[in-house]
Amino acid sequence: MAKTGMYVGLDIGTTSVKVVVAEFIEGQMNIIGVGNAKSDGLNRGIIVDIDKTVNAIQRAVRQAEEKAGIQIKSVNVGLPANLLEVENCQGMIAVSSESKEITDEDVRNVASAALVRSTPPERQIVAILPQEFTVDGFEGIKDPRGMIGVRLEMFGVVFTGPKTIIHNTRKCVEKAGLTVNELVIMPLALTETVLSDGEKDFGTIVIDMGGGQTTTSVMHDKQLKFTHVNQEGGEFVTKDVSIVLNTSFNNAEALKINYGDAYPERTSVSEEFPVDVIGKSEPIKVDERYLSEVIEARVEQIFKKSKEVLDEIDALELPGGVILTGGGASLPGVVDLAQEIFDASVKLYVPNHMGLRNPVFTNVISIVEYSAQLSDIYHIAKGAIPGEKVKASPSVAVQQEVQYDTYADSVQEDYDDSEIHESGEKVTGKIKDFFSNIFD
Repeated sequence: MAKTGMYVGLDIGTTSVKVVVAEFIEGQMNIIGVGNAKSDGLNRGIIVDIDKTVNAIQRAVRQAEEKAGIQIKSVNVGLPANLLEVENCQGMIAVSSESKEITDEDVRNVASAALVRSTPPERQIVAILPQEFTVDGFEGIKDPRGMIGVRLEMFGVVFTGPKTIIHNTRKCVEKAGLTVNELVIMPLALTETVLSDGEKDFGTIVIDMGGGQTTTSVMHDKQLKFTHVNQEGGEFVTKDVSIVLNTSFNNAEALKINYGDAYPERTSVSEEFPVDVIGKSEPIKVDERYLSEVIEARVEQIFKKSKEVLDEIDALELPGGVILTGGGASLPGVVDLAQEIFDASVKLYVPNHMGLRNPVFTNVISIVEYSAQLSDIYHIAKGAIPGEKVKASPSVAVQQEVQYDTYADSVQEDYDDSEIHESGEKVTGKIKDFFSNIFD
């Protein structure tokens, strides 16, 4: 059950930065403030201009502050799954106290023992999730504190990611005048909050179609087992429309939203609309079917790339099927096209919160819900991660006024697509081997 308190979620997306302020009372979430600002400091989900990203964060936060009537001090920030690696971990220690009663310190020490590993210099531990503890051979314990024992073991999952992405995310939040309360791995938050208990247990695929990238995640046996990032998203659909119709990007986005459909069989060649073409004084007429075929080509390519990696681990055999979400999934016809390509049950997830009933808000709502549901055991184990500080309370303080500063410096990072693809193949291979028996 979610803790009582105030939580703020921050989703730094390619096309927009979104902020949600939510108040939890006895597990019930009430959204009291929302901010949404256009973002142009990211490319394919990666921060490439710190100044522009900071500016977008500040604008979104101010909107949320005005609507919620509070002043935000710290936030829970979503972290993309680019080059994310998932590994099982295990640690064992002797209980330190003379009474042999297990304390917070023992939990932290056994988590430290589980994190004894060789981490490459370019990577960083993002999170550790304790799955269960064993006390003197007694298994299946979720919280061992207060129990008597001599030997304490912990079994869990550890997530590591690129230092560059983690550093840039923290840098932007701090330059915006905020502190990072929790770095939330987006696929983990989505699968934990979007799926039902049955879907988590028996296995389900979640595909998040963002503006700059599409993230495919697999949840099975109540654990996030696999993630894959395709560096194509909704913006690529808009660019295709812009290039094919020879119109501006803004016009192409408007055409996609007002007339677009990803499934040509649902459209008509007799329905036409005007398009402002660069170099021509008068608009030209374009029919719905032609626009739909342009959109279908890109969305089909995105889905086929996801299907390729899912077929490698036989994930499409899982009974939960596929759940689509994210701004790109809100386009009409996307579910029909996905069913045709994946040959599986496909449904669209839409948040049910008043005023936010659009898949574009799924990520930021998931960040808030996931942060509020984190257990005390999680926060104690988190203190074992090098560089992490142990916090007394995970709830977000919002009373202190935020002072915004203007910074002149910016950071530009270059990413080679071939390197991302190569690294992604290595991660896919590693996880496929590691979980080779999951879907048997």
